[in-house]
Amino acid sequence: MPETSHQAPCEICAAANWVPVYKGPVRDGGFGRLTAGDCTVLGCPQCGAHRLEEAACKDDSFYEGTLYRELLGEAADAEGFWAAHDVLQIRHLNVLWPHSVRNRVVADVGGAAGSFLDHISGLAAECLAIEPCREYHPSLSDRGYRVFDTLRDAAAAYAGRVDFVFSFSTIEHVLNPLEFFRGARDLLAPNGVFLVSTPNRTDVLMDLLGDEYRRFFYRTVHRWYFDMPALAELAARSGLSVLKQRFQQRFGIANALHWLRDRRPKGDTPLPHFEEALINETWKAHLEAKGIGDYLYMLTGRDK
Repeated sequence: MPETSHQAPCEICAAANWVPVYKGPVRDGGFGRLTAGDCTVLGCPQCGAHRLEEAACKDDSFYEGTLYRELLGEAADAEGFWAAHDVLQIRHLNVLWPHSVRNRVVADVGGAAGSFLDHISGLAAECLAIEPCREYHPSLSDRGYRVFDTLRDAAAAYAGRVDFVFSFSTIEHVLNPLEFFRGARDLLAPNGVFLVSTPNRTDVLMDLLGDEYRRFFYRTVHRWYFDMPALAELAARSGLSVLKQRFQQRFGIANALHWLRDRRPKGDTPLPHFEEALINETWKAHLEAKGIGDYLYMLTGRDK
């Protein structure tokens, strides 16, 4: 891999004094699939963002077809996406509460086959699907969504008209997060809001397992890694004000125990004596309160 001095300046703040924060193999697909050589994750001391060196990242064109889903071992068609993702939408809806999308114009950026839009389309006045993977476009169009390849394409028709912009688990993939956030801001109506989510690089397992977990957490399909201060700094540089910040822990305590015992993820596969709802609710609430849950959510609005 190239030396870190070959990395271009930070796309968010233009600083060039990157600091290596990890060097080693990173995930290249599902669990157990690692890069053949070492990769370097770099930290920007000015804006706080971390990123995988560009030489190890996937090109934007990688997300225009089915290669991304295939690399992860996921179904690449719309039906397969719904089967895996419909059940996850309650997480986003819980963070959105108490905001209502009734009679509003909404846009989902990077929503793949549109599970989230399907959960709110009955309330919204109009739904935009901004999705680079064209395999999903016919299905999205058939369900009544206005479909665009990019934020720039959507802004040509909807700049300043969108009440809610949503982007879940997408910012970590993009080449330029500042440009992405500004593109979302350009869509927003004067009182519109932008809700974004991304993995939390201060996930508790990063401390508990160190580099063993880092080579799973860092991956070739994720260019960017944020904690909450770095995500808020990105918003501020994009002309967005932070309205709400929320940490979320998606998995119960059994997943952490599986990692500690078996050194592999098991999701919510139960363990004896740890299946009770109370212990999992307490575990999740504790990590979220300490800011070490595995996901970040941030709700923002346009600066006045």
